Amino acid sequence: MSGTITIHALNTFPVKGMSVQAHDAVQATAGENFPFDRSWAIEAGARKFDAAAPAYLPKTAFTQLMSHEKVAALETSMDVSGGTPVFTINRGGKQVARGDLSTPVGRQIIEQFMAAYMKDDLRGSPRVVHADGHHFTDVPAKFISILNLASVREIERVAGKPLDPLRFRANIHIDGAQPWAEFSWLGKTLQVDGTPAFRVAERIQRCAATSVDPKTAVRDMNLPRTLMSAFQHDDCGIYVSATADRVLKVGQQITIV
Repeated sequence: MSGTITIHALNTFPVKGMSVQAHDAVQATAGENFPFDRSWAIEAGARKFDAAAPAYLPKTAFTQLMSHEKVAALETSMDVSGGTPVFTINRGGKQVARGDLSTPVGRQIIEQFMAAYMKDDLRGSPRVVHADGHHFTDVPAKFISILNLASVREIERVAGKPLDPLRFRANIHIDGAQPWAEFSWLGKTLQVDGTPAFRVAERIQRCAATSVDPKTAVRDMNLPRTLMSAFQHDDCGIYVSATADRVLKVGQQITIV
């Protein structure tokens, strides 16, 4: 390690495939995803999700960057401060849709906008979906994702261009480790400010979603191919399981046990 490893950013993505929400602090719960992370999704026409019996579905069932890069051009936010999830969509700096996702009318407003915006890209009518306690993550397990910014800088070096870390849509950005050091942490415990907080589970294999620039919505590179060509793998980041209830804050120190 090149120095002290610290938490650089804490992120959630309330609606799968949509904009990041950055936080100064997040309450982590043992065995759970980050609160409000991928808690909602927009079905891409398949209508397979059953809120009464929520189960994992592959990302292709929903609007997301791997298949629908256009969603990156939308600036979205979720406000739960009033006790209900109010979702706002802006485009080009102007509000184009806003709805309370706890109500049929609010969901319909969002669905109608997405149907018009994605009319040439969906297999059927979009549907906002949610179930208490369910998260629409890319893997069935209740993991939290960590991105090593030093590894991103290595990818930038071989790609010859700057890369926004948000391409990787990770919950936690860390800095201060050596590039790719995170792959040696599998099975180990990560402490936060000296207290055990996470167990490292597995590497994250990357898909075509990372090839989309989150600021321009342009598919401007083949990032999995770049990874494979330069590093002989297409992984970037790690999944961890939370092992304790605690508040995480930007700037806290990470140590590996």
